Amino acid sequence: MNLNEFIELFSSQFDKTPSDQFKPNTVYKDLDEWDSLTSLSIIAVVDEELEKRIVGADFRNSNTIEELFELIQSK
Repeated sequence: MNLNEFIELFSSQFDKTPSDQFKPNTVYKDLDEWDSLTSLSIIAVVDEELEKRIVGADFRNSNTIEELFELIQSK
């Protein structure tokens, strides 16, 4: 999976945020819709689609979508 595909997968977990707000340098924690349920959805979709496990600390250790993607890729 490349970064653009990950951004698409990531953005699909948001219901109200317009897709054009999701870019590699988007600080996802600043999105109005970001909350603990969204993070759980992303954990689940990463496990399902990428077969990789992430935890809450991974969100705390990254700020942008690209940083989270790179962290996931390193696992």
